[in-house]
Amino acid sequence: MQERRRDSIKLMETFESQEKINLKGLTLPELENLVADWEEPRYRATQLAAWIYGKRVSNFEHMTNLPKRFRAKLMAEASVSEVRAARCTASDADVATKYLFELANGDRVESVLMRDQERTTICISSQVGCAMACDFCATGKMGFFRNLSASQILDQFTAIERDLSREETVTNVVFMGMGEPLANYDQTLKSVRLLSDLDGYGVSEKRITISTVGLAPRMRQLAREGLKCNLALSLNATTDGVRERLMPINEKYPIDEVLDAAKEWAVATKRKATLEYVLIRDVNDTDADAKRLRKLMNRLPCKLNLIPFNEIEDSDFRRPELNRIERFRQLIASARHAAPVRFSKGHDIAAACGQLRTDFGKPGIRMSKAS
Repeated sequence: MQERRRDSIKLMETFESQEKINLKGLTLPELENLVADWEEPRYRATQLAAWIYGKRVSNFEHMTNLPKRFRAKLMAEASVSEVRAARCTASDADVATKYLFELANGDRVESVLMRDQERTTICISSQVGCAMACDFCATGKMGFFRNLSASQILDQFTAIERDLSREETVTNVVFMGMGEPLANYDQTLKSVRLLSDLDGYGVSEKRITISTVGLAPRMRQLAREGLKCNLALSLNATTDGVRERLMPINEKYPIDEVLDAAKEWAVATKRKATLEYVLIRDVNDTDADAKRLRKLMNRLPCKLNLIPFNEIEDSDFRRPELNRIERFRQLIASARHAAPVRFSKGHDIAAACGQLRTDFGKPGIRMSKAS
């Protein structure tokens, strides 16, 4: 009882500076503590979770199995956050749609909806900007502003889901948008658990992928969480010298360390890690690179995605020629490693891998709303 009370006090302190308590992003135990504070029966928390996560309802008046007096209290003291797109851009082939979301304080983040045959994937951002400063990534050139809360991560999902036709269902969620998910560890994992709750959003853990530049301690921590989500490691080089040029984080966590951490995760979860390798002309696309990559892949249970570089403004990097890409792929495949080439969707609308970058200088500067 004392522990529950401490959790309840901590939760209320978190919200004391807010006008209303945002219920989205709260776990069932947190909702239980909250309704207990309101002197409501515990099962009210389950009812709230079913409305907010299972039925995607944000209007308390529509939560018809709650007593009117409780709904009145909720309207007075709580809210369920939503976010609307300030801008929405679809690719020519309608295989990708990029959303620009403006948050309540004026910060903006981008998310992407991708369609591929039977798969409908939402690519979610976990931060406003990114502190990793990868040289080939547009988001990295923005710099870092702040972490997103679990509710702001989930808001992206529900806003995009709302845009789908009745025949469409979200099959996959990837934390590959703006930011480094493992640098916002607690809120990322909280949103993963809420997304995969069978009584909530109901996305299978095995259909959720967390991408990382290689924060080795967090990768090891993730291995102990008991989650069955996927892990994608942005490797992008086969020597520390090249990787440090592309990804400054390599100075702190070099290739050997991040591969050891990925192996620890793979062994603990009994799942293959995904190595993401962005092919950049005359940087990491040589025959020698391919041969070294084959050896690195032998160190852990893994699969590989080869991603031809998506060219961005203010970058001297270029995509390799098609014959060079195919040569690299064949050298990997010759060692009996699958080496699919993933040409990212949404290139024509700057929604492809590494291209997300909102057009603002300071997070507080607002933009006009979409009509």
